[in-house]
This record gives sequence, structure tokens and C-alpha cells, in this order.
Amino acid sequence: MSTSLLPEHANALATFDHVQRTRLVFGNGMAARAGELSAELGLNRILLVTDPGIVRAGHVATVRKSLEAAGLEVVVFDQVIENPTTDCVERCRRLAERAGSDSFLGLGGGSSMDTAKGANFLLTNGGRMQDYWGVGLAKREMLPLIVIPTTAGTGSECQSFALISDIETHNKMACGDPKAAAKIAILDPELTLSLPRNVTACTGIDAIAHAVETAVTKKRNELSWMFSKEAFGLLLPNFATVLNQPDDLNARGSMLLGAALAGCAIEASMLGAAHSTANPLTAQYDIVHGQAVGMMLPHVVRFNAERGEASGAYAELAAIGKLGQAAMSDEAVESLAKRLTKLLEQADMPVTLRASGVEESMLTTLAAEAAGQWTASFNPREVGQAEMESIYRAAF
Repeated sequence: MSTSLLPEHANALATFDHVQRTRLVFGNGMAARAGELSAELGLNRILLVTDPGIVRAGHVATVRKSLEAAGLEVVVFDQVIENPTTDCVERCRRLAERAGSDSFLGLGGGSSMDTAKGANFLLTNGGRMQDYWGVGLAKREMLPLIVIPTTAGTGSECQSFALISDIETHNKMACGDPKAAAKIAILDPELTLSLPRNVTACTGIDAIAHAVETAVTKKRNELSWMFSKEAFGLLLPNFATVLNQPDDLNARGSMLLGAALAGCAIEASMLGAAHSTANPLTAQYDIVHGQAVGMMLPHVVRFNAERGEASGAYAELAAIGKLGQAAMSDEAVESLAKRLTKLLEQADMPVTLRASGVEESMLTTLAAEAAGQWTASFNPREVGQAEMESIYRAAF
């Protein structure tokens, strides 16, 4: 494997300690195996965690039928909200406790999976979600979790983190523990056919951003780099196809698998400044996460590449995406940045903060919030408030 992403092109490979904790089951129609796979784990009473849109799409009925046919008792929590809060997680926990649940199934986007993980933390370990903000803070084992993503985006199905917003402070808390990882992730491309175009676009951009950011973080290593490259190679060429030919199951499957592999990359490598700058835009202006990270990512790529350390990895991604075989890495980086901006154009989204309704007077406030985001600490180039503000101004 290439070592071009390692500091100063060192010969020694970066060390890592990584366990792939989640079994991946991929293929069209695989959601119908939910009951069979749950029975293999010896589950009896499962709490199915989802949102009203997934109920309306008919996916809950499909999965519930499979679970009940395998002899499981099923209780449904269908009140998941986008960007789940501590209150949402607590309501889910209370229902799981009343139902005597011995397991969870998260069905939907990242919000459903994160809510299921969060409720699992609280049901098995007690306390509040704030107690688990960080890594490895759960003392007791957690209940088995199965996840079935219906979007090709967050990669939460392959991560041991739950992203939960504090209802009072609005801080987005990353609560991670190896015990929170799903036992099984079922990847069924057919479930993504029902996605509206704007959701397909936003989640797809988010997944591509995961592949790009994980390629250059301070925690990157040969394993995460492998996941980043494979994810990028699946995601980028299929993004336009799922927008323009939404019934193309091969393209849908490539996006779903690519998003999962990008989630594996996050688990091994974490994220960077694009996500740090996107989160305040969502908190302050309700800009959908995928759109926010899509606007910021090209400017973060250019910012990181100025230092040179990340430019080699960006250039390799550009080559994987067939964005030109530029002799100079700075040309390849620019071709990558321009292609990332084009994703927004293909999705009919604004490409600047100004066009998205952000006031210039707010950039300093946004920068202060971005500098305090956890993912900023993993960015390959140091990003304090001043650097964050320069990135925001470039995107403005």
C-alpha cells in the first residue's frame, strides 16, 4: 500500500490497534433476513428504533414482519428526530425499559442508529448522555445492536460512536465506546430507493466528505487509508447516477457500500475541519449537514494542502476519481477541490455561504464554535479560531 499520506513520507508505517466489530451483510433484499440474523444472536425482545418517514416508506413493516416471523417480540420507537437530542434518547430509553427489551435495532439514517446507540448507553450503564461524551466511558456491557441503514451517508453502521446534541447547550456530543458498535449491519440497497432526491444528495455528499477527510487526519494509518480509497472509488463515480437515475440499484449499492466503508475509515481515522466548520452552520442556520460539509470541504482541502503534508493523499484521491493525472500535486489538489464543489452544483445546492443565507458578521462567531469542535483536533493542519475564520471567509 502507498505510504504517501504518512508524515514526511516516512518509511515506517503508522501504528494502529483496530478491531472490526460489526458483521456486514450486503445485498438486495437483505433486510428480509433481519429476523433470521436476530435469532442467530439469541434475541427475544427487540426495540426497533426509527423515524416517522421510515414508517411511511413501509420499511418498518418489512423488518417487523421478518422479526416476528422469527419469533421475536417487537416494540417500535418511531419518534427519532434529525440530529437527535438528549431528550429524544431519554424517551427511547424509557420505552426500552418499560418493554423489557434485550436488544436494539436501528432502522433509518444516522439519527436512528445514533438514537439506538444512545439509548443503549443509558439503559445498560445509567446516568445521562453527557456522562459518555468522549471515548470508552461505559463501564458495563451493552445490549446487542443490529442496524439497517436506509441512507448512504453517515456510516454510523460501522462506527462505535453516537452523535447526540445536548438539548440545553446544543453541543453535539460524540459518545464512543467499543461496546456500542453494532453486532450486525444489514446493507440493503433496495431500502435506499425510497430516498427523496435532496436526501440522496445530502447523504451522498456527506459520505464522500468522510472518504476525503479520513484520508488525511492525524490518526490516519494504512488501514484507514485503504477504507478511504475504496470508499471514494465507489462513491464519487456513482453520485450523479443516483441523482439522475434513482432506480439504478447498482449505483445505489455502490453508494451504500461506499458509505459503510467510509464509516470504517472514520472509526480508524476520525474526521477533520470540514466537519468542524459544518456543525456550527447546522446549529446556527439549520443548514442540512451534508450541504454544510459540502460547502466547506473544498476550502478545507485547499487549506490543508497548503502545508503540503496532505497534498499527496489528495492527489491520489484525484487519480482514483479520474480527475486528471496532473504532474504537480497542487494541480491535482485543485482538480479535487473543484470536483467536490461540483457535487453541490449537481445537487442544485448553493456553493457559497452567502448564497445559503449566512451573514458575514457571523463568521467570527462560527469560527469560535468550529475551533471548539472535537473533530478539529484531528485535522492534519492546526486549526484555531483564526484559521477557521479564514476557511469560512474563503467559503463565503
